[in-house]
Amino acid sequence: MLMLQGRVAERDQIDQMLTNAATGTSSALLIHGEAGIGKTALLDYAAERADGVRVLRVEGIESEMELAFGGLHQLFLPVMDLLGRLPGPQAAAMRAAFGLTDGVVRDRFTIGLAVLTTLAEAVGEGRLLCLVDDAQWLDTESVDALVFAARRLQAEGVVMIFAVRDGTRDATVKGLPALRLPGLDREEAAALVAGLPPYVLDRIVAEAQGNPLAIIELSAALTPAQRAGRLSPLALPETASPPSGRIQDAFLAQIGRLPAATQAMLLVAAADDTGDLGLVLDAAGRFEVSIADLEPAEHAGLVFLSGETLRFRHPLIRYAAYRRAPLARRIAAHRALAETMTTPQHAHRRAWHLAAAATGPDEQVAAELERVARWAGGRQAMSSASAAYERAAQLTPDPGTRVRRIIAAALAAADGGQDERCGDLTALVTDPIQDAGVAADFARARAIVELGYGRPAASSRILLECADLIGADRPDKLPSLLGDALHSALSSGDAGLIADIAARGQGGLVMDVPARLFGGDLPGGLEALGDLVRAVREPEAAFMDLLLAAGYCHLVADHETAHELAAAAAAHCREHGIGGWLPTALHLLAQVELALGRHDEAAAHAAEGLRLADYCNLAHRAAYLRTVTAMLAAVRGDEEQARDLGEHALAYTRGHEVGRGAADALWALGLLELGAGRAEAALVHLESAGRQVGHPLPAMFLVPDLVEAAVRAGRPERAREPARLLEEWARTAGRPPIAALARRCRALIGPDEEAELHFAAAVQSHEGGIGFDRARTELLYGEWLRRMRRRTDARRHLREALETFERLGARPWARRARAELQATGEAVNTADLAAGRIGRLSPQEREVVRLAATGATNREIASQLFLSPRTVGHHLYRAFPKLGVSSRGELMTVLSTPS
Repeated sequence: MLMLQGRVAERDQIDQMLTNAATGTSSALLIHGEAGIGKTALLDYAAERADGVRVLRVEGIESEMELAFGGLHQLFLPVMDLLGRLPGPQAAAMRAAFGLTDGVVRDRFTIGLAVLTTLAEAVGEGRLLCLVDDAQWLDTESVDALVFAARRLQAEGVVMIFAVRDGTRDATVKGLPALRLPGLDREEAAALVAGLPPYVLDRIVAEAQGNPLAIIELSAALTPAQRAGRLSPLALPETASPPSGRIQDAFLAQIGRLPAATQAMLLVAAADDTGDLGLVLDAAGRFEVSIADLEPAEHAGLVFLSGETLRFRHPLIRYAAYRRAPLARRIAAHRALAETMTTPQHAHRRAWHLAAAATGPDEQVAAELERVARWAGGRQAMSSASAAYERAAQLTPDPGTRVRRIIAAALAAADGGQDERCGDLTALVTDPIQDAGVAADFARARAIVELGYGRPAASSRILLECADLIGADRPDKLPSLLGDALHSALSSGDAGLIADIAARGQGGLVMDVPARLFGGDLPGGLEALGDLVRAVREPEAAFMDLLLAAGYCHLVADHETAHELAAAAAAHCREHGIGGWLPTALHLLAQVELALGRHDEAAAHAAEGLRLADYCNLAHRAAYLRTVTAMLAAVRGDEEQARDLGEHALAYTRGHEVGRGAADALWALGLLELGAGRAEAALVHLESAGRQVGHPLPAMFLVPDLVEAAVRAGRPERAREPARLLEEWARTAGRPPIAALARRCRALIGPDEEAELHFAAAVQSHEGGIGFDRARTELLYGEWLRRMRRRTDARRHLREALETFERLGARPWARRARAELQATGEAVNTADLAAGRIGRLSPQEREVVRLAATGATNREIASQLFLSPRTVGHHLYRAFPKLGVSSRGELMTVLSTPS
């Protein structure tokens, strides 16, 4: 194939992927480059090489990229019968997404998991090749679901290859191994057009700039005189247009030589996204043409036809066929397709075709598009919902309704994690808003943008100003306005602003809790928090109330309740497709898991949240997630990663006055220094962190590290006041985790004759906990006992600490515990400690084994971990020999036995 000239390495890579699939190894690849560079040719090559392999293929179409799940539906048409094999929730979600039922998609991640399961089922006993061409023009929801699956393929024998054109604003395939196609060199390019005179060849190669399609099409467009060498300067201008423009010109000329009836057929086919030949013929019949008029295009190699489908040879041919037609003909084509699409299944496509045919304001079409937007929102397709609202606004004659729809588009964009687009849409609203409810929604949209790209305190003030302005007219809007304002204020760390919002009281319990906690009424705050927790456990509780309640519980060290509520908040985000808030919920969940000593879970949730935040360019949320990941790296003693993440987060949070985030970043850096034995540097970071939050309560978590750093640095006087505040808080809160840390601090800064009493009480308060905090208390107690020359007593505590540190991978702390244990005279076999059977498993293998031990099936495990059942089976196959077991029934015994 000519378009594969010079692509030896790329073909070898595809061959290797297909070979690996034969042994059950899945893989994914993103091929990207400019138009005409050979992406489609490589996909065609993969399809040709897939001997005995099932092939699924879809091609993105620019004019249809707002049709939610349209691309996914086209890809899975050949395997729709497999939906019956999916677990019930997955099958229901897929049928709802495809419009086959009236149900709603309550969880976008269920769609992703359903795609993963469908791909695994489609493999059968062989292999599967999934090709996605022009993915930049596929609808966002389909791309997200396919990429979700591609990143989780492991042991299914599936190969997924995406092709994306560079330079397109909507290219959304991220997180996959990427292969960029460069232009061909002169020797490779010359092989494409052998027989041209050197002068003409040089001109063609120079004009095409190494683009193989441009080389082929430009040479094919030459007249016989030009091919012979009589090439005038006007034929190929010295100032070349981009290769894609030249390619378009060649296609335009080729289409222009076809009969008018054939051009009409191609126009209707280009305006359609379904590839349904029958539908295209029905619509084209309104132009008095028939299937026979497609013959010239088929003979010219512009389209491929089968019994039921029509496919263009190259996406640029479709584009040329559409753009070549005058506007009136394009409008007529869309109108014809709309008139043909009369079934409920095509209702959303019909609305978009009507919109494409509209030449001015049209409330009837705008209303249909708004219904499409609500339909898309009900299926968690927030990007498509936003696009439909925006186009509806453009067609709306009434100014007030137009503004309402623009703001709805902005909020849908924000829910989908598109804060930048949300900002672009809010900028379109320039006139005063008369409707109080719409004004509240506009304030929320502006605040989201400010929180994402500006300063959280400014975001809070936008919402407060709106609350003051519309409160009398729309008191029902106050809870959401004040709840969002409080969330931003908490992020800023501005205690005065937090108190100002909370003191207004219109938000009920969700405001009463911080008003009391930050106002000095700690017992009242804890009582109000208990009432709030009971309220948010009700099904109708507002999402922001749930998120804030989880944060308050974490703040007062009720970590178990905080974990329950944070997990519920994350589940709510997934269920309702509000991807913009999911990184925030995952950040809180990871923080709580870190406090509970569940480091593997914390790392997984923080990594997921960071991927989502970076994917959507949500810098504010990404900064917070980096602080959790930095903290985990500090615990492990991974200095390079901890410092890189911590300093990255600190640069952003300080620059945007995100006080809480800056405090967390400094805390991570302080913990890193403390673990490395650099107590003075740790003290500087930790004291600076305390100054960032503006109130003693959020700084309480820093105190145990600050006290240890101050004592080790020989500055115990700098720890006395923080330790006193922590002790006072512990007495009021009555939480064992806080009590344990307060006692530990008293033991460190008090006289030796009182130390043992406080250490023993701290260990007792930690009872039941096996996390990092308890291990550090055991370590400090053991160190003190050894200094008191009570070596036998010290060993028990040091062993407990060492085992936990080893299990958590907390290398600096394990080294310290090991050294202390050796100093007591005990011989420590480092290899035995590190070689526990569970420690031989990878993190994902551990998760699979943990769930399998509970009796969960492979399908149930796959649903929880977002894997395919085949990959779950693969992990168990690898884990059994490492654990020395031969059946699932033995797993619980292994997990309950100390390594």
